[in-house]
Amino acid sequence: MKVFSLLIGYWKLDFYGVCHEFFVLAVTAVDLKQTIQVDKELQIRAYYAGHVLGAAMFYAKVGDSAIVYTGDYNMTPDKHLGAAQIDKLQLDLVITESTYATTYRDSKYVREREFLKAVHKCVASGGKVLIPTFALGRAQELCMLLDDYWERMNLTVPIYFSAGLTLQANIYYKVLINWTSQKVKDAYAVRNAFEFKNVRSFDRSLINAAGPCVLFATPGMISGGFSLEVFKQWAPYEHNLVTLPGYCVAGTIGHKLMSAKTPTKIRLDDDVQIDVRCQIHQLSFSPHTDAKGIMDLITFLSPKHVILVHGEKPKMAALKEKIESELGMQCYYPANNEALSIPSTLHIKVNASDAFLQSCSYPNIKFSTTTSDAADNMEPHPPPLQICDDRLSDGMLLSGEAPKVISQSEKENENHLVKFAYCWPIDINININTKEGERESSLLLHTIYEKLGRELSECEVSECQEHVQIGSVVTVSFCSKVECGFTDDDPHLCCLWPIAAEDLARRVISVVKNM
Repeated sequence: MKVFSLLIGYWKLDFYGVCHEFFVLAVTAVDLKQTIQVDKELQIRAYYAGHVLGAAMFYAKVGDSAIVYTGDYNMTPDKHLGAAQIDKLQLDLVITESTYATTYRDSKYVREREFLKAVHKCVASGGKVLIPTFALGRAQELCMLLDDYWERMNLTVPIYFSAGLTLQANIYYKVLINWTSQKVKDAYAVRNAFEFKNVRSFDRSLINAAGPCVLFATPGMISGGFSLEVFKQWAPYEHNLVTLPGYCVAGTIGHKLMSAKTPTKIRLDDDVQIDVRCQIHQLSFSPHTDAKGIMDLITFLSPKHVILVHGEKPKMAALKEKIESELGMQCYYPANNEALSIPSTLHIKVNASDAFLQSCSYPNIKFSTTTSDAADNMEPHPPPLQICDDRLSDGMLLSGEAPKVISQSEKENENHLVKFAYCWPIDINININTKEGERESSLLLHTIYEKLGRELSECEVSECQEHVQIGSVVTVSFCSKVECGFTDDDPHLCCLWPIAAEDLARRVISVVKNM
């Protein structure tokens, strides 16, 4: 099986049907761990995510910047799928789902045993069991669990699942064995685990048939469809059971059942109310990873930044705090349509002078001794001698069109000057890119010139066309986003100075900011 990457496009027609723009629908099949070079900059790779059949995490790299987008994933193997698998990568960012941001599940074995016990108890007393589930994933896992249990216990009560998507999904599971768990693959030579012996298709005429049964029906949250239709018929009877094996969104009937005490009444609309007297059993058989799984993945990948998505805000806030305090990574959980700016890695190729390369080759040998086991045993042997050769070299990076690293001994021969800048916004409503703004900015610079002249009387302060100069090395001027990289739209002042004029620059900034 391959993961499909889609590029969707469209025709744009005018009133007469003439095509002005055309975008091609491009579909590329991607194997797991296959690296795809989309263009000169963009590279992508898919990784096994567990969760459901065909689920994949995606690694994307643009230039030197790299991210992983997890989508939905599961860090714990189950009966039919394996755990998520990904390489150790150098990442700027991981975008991870956080459905169960604060949930820590108990062992899989305990949950499976509770589920089987509840179902067996219900059918043994003549009741019907409704298991609302999604067509892909949990239906197959729970069918495998019940089918195996029915064989061991020699039960004859019918197990059904509703026709449609679930039947189609089962076909793909039978064919795509390589995507399943190791246990399923190992047993494939003897028996296909998805050829269920005790599970059959359900007919609607059986909804009110006498006798016990187990029914898988979609959708999983009882938000409509066949699971709601069956729920209406079976909920009023105390000997029946509804077992909810996964996450339910607030507002759905599944979510209301999780928080309700039976008997209860659930209103569907103004005209329909369901008298719920059946047993309600909740288990976490969700294909999403829990809080431990999220922390394990982030710890393993060790990105510089983390973004949480697909979760509930209060729980995401708690997980963010945990990630930042325990792992020391910047973490975010943006709202829908909120933009984030994440710093990324940029590798710059630089030349190195012959003198610097030669200085790196000089040995830097250090000797040390360590206490050995022999010393602990009081044997008369000298402690072993350790030799360490950490090659270190001091150098200086010269920026420019051709960046270069030189040795300390060469710096006297190089003509360079390093300057520092401090920018800050000013609360004044002018646009320095207009003629009127130019006049107002000139007036402000003149006011700054007069103020600095009075406050720094021991220095020579001069007024130039676009800046104020203090001494021969410190300047104050207006700056732009391009020059200094600030993100807001307010006008900014900039003070520029060399390292030797640090103290003078501090005084200049203090005077101007207090105006």
